[in-house]
Amino acid sequence: MKSIVERMAKNAAGEVSETIRFIGGVVGVWFVIVTFLFAPFHIPSESMQPSLEVGDRVLVSKWAYGYSRHSLPLGIGYWLPDSWDARILARTPDRGDVVVFRNPEQRRNLIKRVIGLPGDTIMVREGRLYINGDIVEREEVETREYRTQGQGMHDGPMVEVAFYNEILPNGVSHPIYEIGDGLDLDNAGPFQVPEGHVFVMGDNRDRSTDSRIPPYRGPGYIRLDEVVGRAETVMFTFHRCRDSDGLYCPTGRVWRGL
Repeated sequence: MKSIVERMAKNAAGEVSETIRFIGGVVGVWFVIVTFLFAPFHIPSESMQPSLEVGDRVLVSKWAYGYSRHSLPLGIGYWLPDSWDARILARTPDRGDVVVFRNPEQRRNLIKRVIGLPGDTIMVREGRLYINGDIVEREEVETREYRTQGQGMHDGPMVEVAFYNEILPNGVSHPIYEIGDGLDLDNAGPFQVPEGHVFVMGDNRDRSTDSRIPPYRGPGYIRLDEVVGRAETVMFTFHRCRDSDGLYCPTGRVWRGL
């Protein structure tokens, strides 16, 4: 009887050991993938509409600009010393890239579009964007009315916006929303982008907290070592708003590039 119990205990211990090794291997593979290759991110706000809608799941390439302490998952980089500010295989984002970055004050990820590079002068006057003294062209597409984010996904008040295609100096074209050209952030700057930083803005210009707002109220300039990666594609999103006559309601999307 004793030998049977010992044999069962030995088998059980072996199975537990195998399970622990398997789980450890899975965790190890996951850690390598989300640190060095790709990681998914969730879009919680309207700041990047219409490019990214509330609820989108976005796949971000971690290798696009090199690696820093903020490439580590689970916010581990916040607990490492600020002196660990180097990047391995560093590369500056291109103008127009959609990037995920860490916000040290809020200790969370944000996603915006790169507008200004190191040395650039950025300014907004009457809603129009200027880069290095030149106005950025935009083409009006249509007027839209949509329901904003409230307590739920799309159950807030309605807002009317002008939908434009904006063409950056390097030829990158992307959509933007403008409620009007006379709101709080429609006259900002000039901003001189420091070395080692980028200037970011949301595509939903009047509903975005971005580099136009200084630190402790907004992100300000973004240090390159705080950039986590480049958003590559919308993996999936669901049709989550109520269809109403005359209101724009984004449909569900799967694997749509940015």
